[in-house]
Amino acid sequence: MDFKKYKNTLFYITITGGFTILIYWIIAKGKLLEKRNNVVISETPHSSWNDFIASMVHNFQDPLAILLAQIVMIILVARLFGWIFKKIGQPTVIGEIIAGIVLGPSLLGMYFPDFSATLFPVESLGNLKFLSQIGLILFMFVIGMELDIKVLKNKASEAVVISHASIVFPFALGIGLSYFVFDQFAPEGVQFLSFSLFMGIAMSITAFPVLARIVQEREIHKTKLGAIVITCAAADDITAWCLLAVVIAIVKAGDFVSSLYVVSLAIVYVMAMIFIVKPFLKRIGDLHGSKDNIGKPVMAIFFLFLILSSYATEVIGIHALFGAFMMGSIMPDISKFRMIFIDKVEDVSVILLLPLFFVFTGLKTEIGLINDPYLWKVTAAIIMVAVVGKFLGSALAAKFVGQNWKDSLTIGALMNTRGLMELIVLNIGLELKVLTPEVFTMMVIMALVTTFMTGPALDLINFVFKNKNVPDAEEIAESSKYRILFSFGNDEKGKSLLRLANSLTKKQKSNSTITAMHLSLSDELHSFNLAQKEKESFSPIFEESKELNLEIDTIFKATTDIESEIADVANQGDYDLLLIGLGQSIFDGTILGKVIGFTTRIINPDRLIDKFTGKEGLFENSPFDERTRQVVAKTKMPLGILIDKEFQKIDRVFMPVFKSDDSFLIDYAQKIIYNNNSTITLLDVNGHVKNNFVIQSAVTSLQQIHPDNLTIVTDKVVSVPFLEKQDLMIISLESWKSLIDSNSDWLIGVPSVLIIKP
Repeated sequence: MDFKKYKNTLFYITITGGFTILIYWIIAKGKLLEKRNNVVISETPHSSWNDFIASMVHNFQDPLAILLAQIVMIILVARLFGWIFKKIGQPTVIGEIIAGIVLGPSLLGMYFPDFSATLFPVESLGNLKFLSQIGLILFMFVIGMELDIKVLKNKASEAVVISHASIVFPFALGIGLSYFVFDQFAPEGVQFLSFSLFMGIAMSITAFPVLARIVQEREIHKTKLGAIVITCAAADDITAWCLLAVVIAIVKAGDFVSSLYVVSLAIVYVMAMIFIVKPFLKRIGDLHGSKDNIGKPVMAIFFLFLILSSYATEVIGIHALFGAFMMGSIMPDISKFRMIFIDKVEDVSVILLLPLFFVFTGLKTEIGLINDPYLWKVTAAIIMVAVVGKFLGSALAAKFVGQNWKDSLTIGALMNTRGLMELIVLNIGLELKVLTPEVFTMMVIMALVTTFMTGPALDLINFVFKNKNVPDAEEIAESSKYRILFSFGNDEKGKSLLRLANSLTKKQKSNSTITAMHLSLSDELHSFNLAQKEKESFSPIFEESKELNLEIDTIFKATTDIESEIADVANQGDYDLLLIGLGQSIFDGTILGKVIGFTTRIINPDRLIDKFTGKEGLFENSPFDERTRQVVAKTKMPLGILIDKEFQKIDRVFMPVFKSDDSFLIDYAQKIIYNNNSTITLLDVNGHVKNNFVIQSAVTSLQQIHPDNLTIVTDKVVSVPFLEKQDLMIISLESWKSLIDSNSDWLIGVPSVLIIKP
């Protein structure tokens, strides 16, 4: 017997067994001590199952268990409604607000009162409130960081006029409205000054985060209009939050004179943050801003200042959220540094904690309180005052400073967006007992309506003004050019696509245009780093274009659906050809995988999912990844898909013609020969060049003009050495599908491939 083989087992049995016996002996001896302490053991028989059930009920009622159950339910419902509203073209925040109302007394509490009482017992709302407030503090910290103060300097003259007009006008209308509703709807004991100021500030707020995302997704940010509206929103946010701080001070102090003490303390706080804390944080940012990651001690310093800033403003009396906003706005002006903080904070605040605030708001929003036609009329009046004040106030101010009517109305529609920022103001008002539950519910409905209407309002404005611009002679000449659009995701693919586009237009630069497009997910972009992100994305492309002596246009967009956006831009832009790069193959280890350069045998999970969801049939025999398949399906114009195998030049081109419908390929052959003096080998294994009149005519015409540049071969077997000498293979989409299905061995040796859908 090999003792070494079993020594660990013997040691384990000895130790665990020995100590188990010791524990049992101590407990048995301890039983004797119960008699000395007069411990009475109940003789009443009991059920172990009942004890277990009682224990489980007790565990379910534990405050922590209730809070965790609430968080799970809230995140699921918020994500669901956010996804639904995103699909119908509305901001995600609208769906999350609706989710909060659904989980509140307006729906869940009304139709499932027992379940609502179990999930949201009154005594648990305090925990939900404080956790949601932490989420708001983190969110306002991010909002402060997203504001680019520098843009205020560049567009200050126009933006400040528009922004302050968009605050003063609705503020005055809100105070005017409060005069008519004060007697009936103001809480008992609340002064008119406090009530009217809160109604005014609630009418004046703009949701900067929602506005910024809409501007990005609609590609307005690169225009002068986009710069102005972003600047207006930034100035509006800063001004509105400063006004809100003053209003809160007045409400808490009771009158204006008493509030001056609070305002004075707030000014001291702001000065300290700007002249003491900001330089200190900037010094830290300069030391660590160039690093790819930030150490925990540095993160701890910034989070400590965030908490201290929020604590200071809460103690002063102007709410902790102002302190978080202020801390974000004075963060070091280093985009990379800010992005690291945003990445660390935003997901936790937006995905985990912010939905808690929406539901907490929904729990206090009772649509059932608006149970009278008169109350709905008052709600309609509030909505009308809000829209007239913000929309028209901003639009008229924009028109006054020199904007045309389309841009002025666009600015008005965007500035009328309220969203989450409005809910924050309303919750503060309800918490301070300045607003009654009825008025609070009316104002929440107003926030939803004004945010929801932004998208349709912009679409209506674009529709009304779409025929107002008459094209001039230059635009008509531009439309006759051969226009190529290529969309790239990374530098190397972008360079290859640019070289390919140049090969099709090299000698026709005056009669052609090339546009490079880069799309980024909107969730990954923020207003302050848009310009830098765009510069970084196109810098390698511009370097390549200089080497090619080629002028290019650029499109940079933030979107939530990259594939659909590529197709939409191409379809709506009157382009003659769209070029994209092929993504990961469906079966990495198959013939196609070897074409692209992969060797492992891993099935793409996207295709596997398609098998179960039924989408597979939509793209039958489509040898592409999911993203490419979506672009192929949605594009209504000529599309070129490049399989890039270090594509550099286009001296030798191989062009198989397998089907009669491949006749359009001859047009591309002509462009390539004319612009590059390329040698093209045309493979005709099925005799289409001889038998198909269209193909025969096109090939004959091309041979007459360029007899030395076109060779026709009919061999059914193509040697790998021949293929390895080629720079590019050009093939139609349908022929490519057939080629892949045939599993031809010579595919392994193909060069870069351009697959064209006519």
